[in-house]
Amino acid sequence: MISYAEALLAACLLDLLFGDPRWLPHPVQAIGKLAALLEVWTRSLFDSDKTAGVITAVLVLAATGLTCTVILAVLAVMGKAVLAMGTVLMLYTTFAIRDLLKHARAVYQALTGPGRNSLDTARQKVAMLVGRDTTHLDGAGIIRACVESVAENMADGILAPLFWSLAGAGLTTLAGPARWAAPAAAIAAMLYKAANTMDSMFGYKNGRYRNFGWFPARFDDLVNLVPARLAGLFLVLAAVLLRSHPGRAWQTLRRDHANHTSPNAGYPEAAMAGALGLRLGGGAWYFGTYQKKPFLGDPLIPPTPGHIIQANRLVLTGSLAAILFSAAFSLVFFH
Repeated sequence: MISYAEALLAACLLDLLFGDPRWLPHPVQAIGKLAALLEVWTRSLFDSDKTAGVITAVLVLAATGLTCTVILAVLAVMGKAVLAMGTVLMLYTTFAIRDLLKHARAVYQALTGPGRNSLDTARQKVAMLVGRDTTHLDGAGIIRACVESVAENMADGILAPLFWSLAGAGLTTLAGPARWAAPAAAIAAMLYKAANTMDSMFGYKNGRYRNFGWFPARFDDLVNLVPARLAGLFLVLAAVLLRSHPGRAWQTLRRDHANHTSPNAGYPEAAMAGALGLRLGGGAWYFGTYQKKPFLGDPLIPPTPGHIIQANRLVLTGSLAAILFSAAFSLVFFH
């Protein structure tokens, strides 16, 4: 039976090499379709939008966990090698390392490319990473938005599935045979993706989702509580390894992590701001409304396109360190 460390390293290698190919159906798409269908059904069934949101979230999580368990159980009957491949592939779909870095690099290339419309192209590219209205952003605003998103998505797209896969493997090892640690890790990571997908769909504070999305948003905050803080710490470690002002990254993380509307996103964003010497955060446009927000970091140097590449390097280095740490931790403690 494949170990958790082997499955993790194989899954992350696949993600680094291939990302999420557009031609290949992704589990998150199925989760999103199910969530959308259940939203319609629960809204028609319950008078309270908040109750409908809770029921939708619970059903999506239950369906995701049950489906993943059944798939892996069927593969287990087909043989250990088949189960190992299925486990690796399922775990692989939960990571977004390559795609995150690729989307950020596309913004960099648009900003540094020739032509009059490079700024418009950069706005379109960064809109794929952020939830804010990008039509008002100048070059510096595009860079800051991209750097913020790279830092925040390190937590959502890399550290969180990593943390929950490790937790799933660890709990399974404590409760039963360690040989089931890797399949349990894949299921736990997929459950996280379901929670994160619902937050992306419903976690808005507008009229339609203020009540319906309350539970999905709060649950996503809960499951990202530890991963976001770990993302901040691993960004500081990356700053040490890359000699990118680790002391300033640590100080800014400690000082400014609470300067964010999210209880979690401030940790990686503050660490990134300190490492790069940028001031991130601040007000932004959302759905036609300007929202004031606090700042993270100090404006020591003006933003340049090169900061996007530096942010990518920090995220990649920090993510690789976290992956290797998790694999080593499992080899020592999961028997």
